[in-house]
Amino acid sequence: MQNHSSASLAPKPIARLLEQAGVNLNGSQPHDMQVHDDRLYSAVLTRGTLGLGEAYMEGWWSCEQLDELMHRLMAIDLDDHTKAWTKMQWLMLAVRDKVFNLQSPMRAFQVGEHHYDTGNELFEAMLDPLMIYSCGHWQHANTLADAQLHKLKMICQKLELQPGQKLLDIGCGWGGLAWYAATHCGVQVLGITVSAEQQALARIRCKGLPVAIEMMDYRELTGRFDKIVSVGMFEHVGLKNYGEYFDSVTRLLHPEGLFLLHTIGGFDKTDATDPWIDKYIFPNGKIPSPSEVMLHTEGKLVLEDWHNFGRDYDRTLMAWHNNFKAAWPQLKAAGYDERFYRMWTYYLLSCAGYFRARKGQLWQLVFSHRKRQSIYRSVRPIA
Repeated sequence: MQNHSSASLAPKPIARLLEQAGVNLNGSQPHDMQVHDDRLYSAVLTRGTLGLGEAYMEGWWSCEQLDELMHRLMAIDLDDHTKAWTKMQWLMLAVRDKVFNLQSPMRAFQVGEHHYDTGNELFEAMLDPLMIYSCGHWQHANTLADAQLHKLKMICQKLELQPGQKLLDIGCGWGGLAWYAATHCGVQVLGITVSAEQQALARIRCKGLPVAIEMMDYRELTGRFDKIVSVGMFEHVGLKNYGEYFDSVTRLLHPEGLFLLHTIGGFDKTDATDPWIDKYIFPNGKIPSPSEVMLHTEGKLVLEDWHNFGRDYDRTLMAWHNNFKAAWPQLKAAGYDERFYRMWTYYLLSCAGYFRARKGQLWQLVFSHRKRQSIYRSVRPIA
C-alpha cells in the first residue's frame, strides 16, 4: 500500500468536487479525506460511488468524521456528479431495473439472505433491546431505546389499535412491533418476514403472545385484517411491484381498517439504486419518490396523513454506529473481519450523511379503505 499520497495527484474533476464541498485531501479538518493509496482516484473516476465505497473498504482512504464528509458530498449531489463520469454503469443499472423484476416472488427472499441473515449477534449489538431496524422518533427521546419505543407507541396510536383486533405486520423484522402491539394494545398479530434469522428470533420474543411469525412473501397472504402496518419493508418492494403491493393491502384491509406505511423516501425520483448500496447492503432495493407512491395508491386507498421526520434517521444511524463501534471487539472475536468493519462503517455513516443532507426522507403515511365511515384524526406525539 502506498502512503503519504499527494493531493496534487487528484484528477481535476475530483479536486473540483471536493473543493465545492469544502473538503481537502489530506487536510486537517475532521471531515477531510486522508488518501492512503492513489488508486482511489481511478476507482472513483471509473466506478463512481461504487468505486468510492469499495476504495474505503480496501483501506485506500479514511476520514475521521466520515458522516460529515458524506453529508457535504451529498449536499452537492455527489451521485449526479459521478453519474456524469460513469454514464454506462448507471445506464446498465437503470436498464436492468426497467427490464427485470428484481423483486419478483422468486427473488423476494434474496435481501433476507444477503442482509438480514448476516447474523443476529450483529444486529443485537447494534440495535435497541427490541431490535427495531428502522428510524426512531427522537422528538421527546434522549436514548435509542426510548426513540424506538416512542415510534412504536406512535404507530399504534396512528393505527387506532383496539383489543381483539387483527394486525398484519408486513416485514415484521425481529418481532419488536408485533410484541409491543400485542403486549400494549391487546391485538392479535400476524408478522411476515423473508429472513429465517428474523423469524427464529421473533418467535422467541413473542412466545406466549397472540402472535404468529411466518416466513413468506406478502403476495401469498389471504384473509382480512383490521389494521395493516409495514415498517422499513417497502424499500424492498420495487417499482414494478408497487401496484401489486397496494392491491394486496387493499384486498387484505377491512373496510373500516387503517394501513400505516413507514418508509424511506427520496427527495426526487431515481432510475436506479446507488451501485454500492445495491451491491453490498440492500440488493434489489428502490427508494420511492412521492409521486411514485401516490400514483400507485390512486383509486385504491384514501390518504389520511403524511408525516415526515427524516432528520431523525441521521440520529438513529449515528446511534447504531456508536453501538456497532463499541461492540466491535466482540463481533471481531465472533468472526467478522476488518473489511466487514469498514463496509458496515461506510454503510451506516454514509447513510447518516444522506439523511443529514435531506436527500433521504422518512415518511409515515396512513391510508384508509375507501369504504371507511369513521373519521380519522391525525396523530402527533406530545410531551
